Amino acid sequence: MLAQLLRRVLLFQVLVGALLAWALVANRMVTPVFALAIPLLLPLATLALAVVWTCFASRAQEPWRRWWQALAGEIWAGVRTFVIRQHWTRGEPGVLDPHGDPHRVPVVLVHGFVCNHRIWDDLTGRLRAAGHTVYTVNLEPLFGSIDQYPPIVEAAVQTLCKHTGYSQVALVGHSMGGLAIRAWMREFGTGRVAKVITLGTPHQGTAARVPMPTTNSLQMQWQSAWLKELAASETADTRRLIRIAITPQDNIVYPQRAQTLEGIEPRVFEGIGHLQMCTNSQVIAWVVAELGDLTPTQTRDTDPLAGPI
Repeated sequence: MLAQLLRRVLLFQVLVGALLAWALVANRMVTPVFALAIPLLLPLATLALAVVWTCFASRAQEPWRRWWQALAGEIWAGVRTFVIRQHWTRGEPGVLDPHGDPHRVPVVLVHGFVCNHRIWDDLTGRLRAAGHTVYTVNLEPLFGSIDQYPPIVEAAVQTLCKHTGYSQVALVGHSMGGLAIRAWMREFGTGRVAKVITLGTPHQGTAARVPMPTTNSLQMQWQSAWLKELAASETADTRRLIRIAITPQDNIVYPQRAQTLEGIEPRVFEGIGHLQMCTNSQVIAWVVAELGDLTPTQTRDTDPLAGPI
């Protein structure tokens, strides 16, 4: 659904660019050769301006050098995510076997708001190379309640446990995906959780203005009633399963350093933006290391390397 929506938005931008190019050529303001580039440059320019606006709107009292670094990286991450990858997704996500023997705990990857599973392309490759079986999900409906997502996460967990023969999985969530995982634990318990990692998740909500007041975006507003109810439902034992990563230059989720939970000291990554929490090499290396020390628990007598059951 998201990929189709993004393709339509891209087509609209290209058409607007074509009309603009025609008008400029007709009024002899640009040459026909230059006008050919306008339909292609308009989507990129729109994306870059959006990133610039969010970076300056969200700027906290952090060094300017870090913000310029984050701005440049976030524009490139936005191009990769919203122009190159997510538009062209075909089919549904599913189980991705590791490169070699599956000797690590299986991992469920849960994306954030207005994204799909293609945002995990970089991390997926690293996890599979490290011996993890991976399942990437798509959260739909796009603009529904976060409370609608736990069954999607549950289906992924059941599939991975059955496929690998292991009784527990690790779950990694970006942005809203971290809240979807916490909502899943509230509904289905923590018995099958080896570890939860959240990246840039608005655990306390974001003060960013809501561009479209959807149910899930309102649930993620700063200190919303939904977030308070979710936090109140969690025990100290649940919190001990969670690792949190934040960036002080997050251009979507802010106040940035407040995005943690009671009893959890977040891992801080400097100089990167919101989308880069899924693409940055240092973040990816940290996630792989956090999952590498987990020992998978077998649920059946047969060898888990034998494949799906």
